[in-house]
Amino acid sequence: MEKMKRSLGRPPQDSKKKPTKTTIVENAIQLFLQNGYQLVSMDDVAKKCGVTKATVYYYYPTKADLFTDAMVQMMLRISDRMAQILSKDTSLKANLNEMVKVHLKATFEIDLKTFTKEAKVSLSDEQLQQMNKAEEMMYNVIEKAMATAIENGEIPKGNPKFYTQLFIAILSIGNYKDTDQKSIFSTIDEMAEQIMEFFWNGIMGKR
Repeated sequence: MEKMKRSLGRPPQDSKKKPTKTTIVENAIQLFLQNGYQLVSMDDVAKKCGVTKATVYYYYPTKADLFTDAMVQMMLRISDRMAQILSKDTSLKANLNEMVKVHLKATFEIDLKTFTKEAKVSLSDEQLQQMNKAEEMMYNVIEKAMATAIENGEIPKGNPKFYTQLFIAILSIGNYKDTDQKSIFSTIDEMAEQIMEFFWNGIMGKR
């Protein structure tokens, strides 16, 4: 009877566990971030999830589909986390500083430029658009916090979108590695402090 209720070809679900699709996405995110797009196969994802490759293909017909959804879901979670940090009842500077530290700790061992570049050539325009929309949602969270800070007089009047993109641009420096894979500063805390001071002094200098 249970088999009859289940859609044809749909993998069985255990109500006590995470949905299979969620498990696949979460493990795919880890694998893609650790190894890059090209080196991860659908078989790798299946093995890490403890499911068959056919199960992975049931939810995601191609690796590009899986990668797109994995990255979109990751960015949506990042957006939620950023919103939590930026909504704290403390100063914008303190909240941004915490966000910088969280970002740097999460991406410390990831070559983001290479990671995104090698994947984008394998994605369709529609898939790239999905990722761009999710990325824009992250920016919107920061932009909203900037706009609120402007209204409250915490930072000088200006274009919140410009402030946001300036912040993102400076933040990306935190992921810089030289040819020996060394960062500019020896610790994440020091890097976060320098990024925040540079950004904050830049916008506050408008007063």
